[in-house]
Amino acid sequence: MDTSLAEKDDGVEGVVRRRRFLPTKSDFLPEESFQSWRNYGNALSELPQRFSSRVFARSDDNLEINDVRKRSQHDMKKTLRWWDLMWFGIGAVIGAGIFVLTGQEAHDNSGPGIIISYVTAGISAMLSVFCYTEFAVEIPVAGGSFAYLRVELGDFMAFIAAGNIILEYMISGAAVARSWTSYFATLLNHHPDDFRIHTNLSKNYNLLDPLAVAILIITGIVAILSTRAASVMNWLASIVQMCIITFVIIAGITRALMKEQASNLTPFLPFGVRGIFKSASVVFFAYVGFDAVSTMAEETRDPGKDIPIGLIGSMSITTLVYCIMAFTLSLMQKYTDIDKNAPFSVAFKKLGWTWAQYIVALGALKGMTSVLLVGNVGQARYLTHIARTHLIPPWFALVDRKTGTPINATAFMVIATAVIAFFTNLPILANLLSISTLFIFMLVAVALLVRRHYVKGETSTGNLRLLIIFLVIILGSSAANAAYWAASKHGWILYTITVPLWFLATLGLALFVPIARKPRIWGCPLVPWLPSLSIACNIFLLGSIDKDSFIRFGVWTGLMLVYYFFFGLHASYDTAIGSPSSSGKVVKKIGALEDSKDNVQPGTPLTRELV
Repeated sequence: MDTSLAEKDDGVEGVVRRRRFLPTKSDFLPEESFQSWRNYGNALSELPQRFSSRVFARSDDNLEINDVRKRSQHDMKKTLRWWDLMWFGIGAVIGAGIFVLTGQEAHDNSGPGIIISYVTAGISAMLSVFCYTEFAVEIPVAGGSFAYLRVELGDFMAFIAAGNIILEYMISGAAVARSWTSYFATLLNHHPDDFRIHTNLSKNYNLLDPLAVAILIITGIVAILSTRAASVMNWLASIVQMCIITFVIIAGITRALMKEQASNLTPFLPFGVRGIFKSASVVFFAYVGFDAVSTMAEETRDPGKDIPIGLIGSMSITTLVYCIMAFTLSLMQKYTDIDKNAPFSVAFKKLGWTWAQYIVALGALKGMTSVLLVGNVGQARYLTHIARTHLIPPWFALVDRKTGTPINATAFMVIATAVIAFFTNLPILANLLSISTLFIFMLVAVALLVRRHYVKGETSTGNLRLLIIFLVIILGSSAANAAYWAASKHGWILYTITVPLWFLATLGLALFVPIARKPRIWGCPLVPWLPSLSIACNIFLLGSIDKDSFIRFGVWTGLMLVYYFFFGLHASYDTAIGSPSSSGKVVKKIGALEDSKDNVQPGTPLTRELV
């Protein structure tokens, strides 16, 4: 395993010659600001100047694809094609959510109209997919949304997103792993908590879950050994899962028609239109996970062809499957009779097919295994690229020569997620995960509009001002829509102001701010309309989340800022300038490579980021 840096080679600082088993301080804090307490004190005294130089500092495509990527020591292996990406997308998205969320929302908020809710949420998710796809094709690196935001919105905004990305993956991975234990117990005719260890710890932390830890470690080992092996395992598991879903659909519809259950589809909208959108804001999270596929662009053989087919194809299949599954459940049972915890299992039982509940549980178990596997692959690549910029210790950026995978980053994320899964039931953090996801999706859409309409040195000051004005109106009107939706149950008057404002701002962007950059290979269609609509949808969905979750989101962001101002800012500043620091010494680079004259030539600057 790549663990630590050792000594210099031929006068080139930072080149690895030998390795030790345990990492050292220089592996985590190699920058000049941390070489002595005096240096650190000088760095803190320069905090305002350093922050002002980094807050809007933007990278560019070439730096992310070449210079920054080289800091991982070895290249990731390009082994993936569109087939792999499509199944990764399906595996990342279709988990246990479809087997649970559908019943909950149909029973409480939308009735048979849950079908329309899935269509609505699927359209919203597809808008984000289009934005991600253009970036992944144009900037095919492991960093996903972090890299995209670094290029277009700057270093500081990318860091805020990075912290939320890491939190998102750890919480979602822990939640899925604990659900895996529950479904596994159910499959063996046990209570969901039978395989957990009961302790006297405080509530929500008193059920220890060793099985959750075990499944995380197993999927983590597969992700470490080979991306290709992970891909094969994922698409085999996903194919089995799709077969089970096909059985549920065919058997469910057939049995319902045999029992003459068609009347269950009426009334179709028992909770009205508001119920449709309320459910859409919840089932939207059954689509989350596709962003992990964008992190695999660096390992894709032909990004321009494979990524659009893989991402858009997987989301199209997922949306179709979700809508048919929702129709099947609505046909099998009256919405008032749907069981909110195990809707499909109970529906089959009431129709006389008790044995089918085990097939449903197996399908959910297979889906969650794929979600964990793809999550382990994706989260490690996010962490790897964040570490390449030194916003977190660069030790996590190392890629193993033999496996071509980021072993350190994968192991760290698996361990951190396993600790949370072992102790925590996560009822409090569920909505915090939702805020992080929607926040990042919204930022990526904003970044795409900036990318298309602004190029430094080419876009005039007047056009830049117009771009900022229109973006502020788009964001403001979208936020007003979300706030009004959350505050008013039956009102509609404010929408006659906010919706036209959004429309006119987007129209103004299309008519008065010229396109400054066209995509080289594949581009999101209907810019600025699709990204602007994506912004509106994501902010609208944020309006459905409770106030306490926003408070916790603020607390988490505050903790990230503390880390940033005391560590991340100074590390990334030293790395970016690649020049003498305030102490007068040359910044020591960690981006050089082990015994690798092929990738780093003596004297070649390893960091040339834009400041």
